[in-house]
Amino acid sequence: MASDDVVIEDEARCPCSSGDAFGACCRPLLDGAPAPTAERLMRSRYTAFVLESGEHLLRTWHPTTRPATIDFESSLEWRRLLILDRVAGGPFDRDGVVEFEAFWRQGGERGSLHERSRFVREDRHWYYVDGELH
Repeated sequence: MASDDVVIEDEARCPCSSGDAFGACCRPLLDGAPAPTAERLMRSRYTAFVLESGEHLLRTWHPTTRPATIDFESSLEWRRLLILDRVAGGPFDRDGVVEFEAFWRQGGERGSLHERSRFVREDRHWYYVDGELH
């Protein structure tokens, strides 16, 4: 599931900043369970970046926009996720938008990634399509 370097116990707080325990939050999705909403998929994808789980990122990326591989920067540390806005993306919607800001640290530098992401639901599975950086 994750790289050998990053391990999170099920009882630990989930990296996605939901406030829930990892084992009850993102772990089931990283293990292959479908996300019930676009936001939950967004949170699990953030956690996949924290854990360097390219498998989850590729599996949840829509085939029309999915890259062939995912590369991780070993010195980049994802620190916190804020969900700024949600449009649709519920259990009965066909598409949704999640706007987020993800904070990172790399060496002595700090910054954030602010994106408005588009998601679609096909066959009861949510997929990341693309995003607009802000």
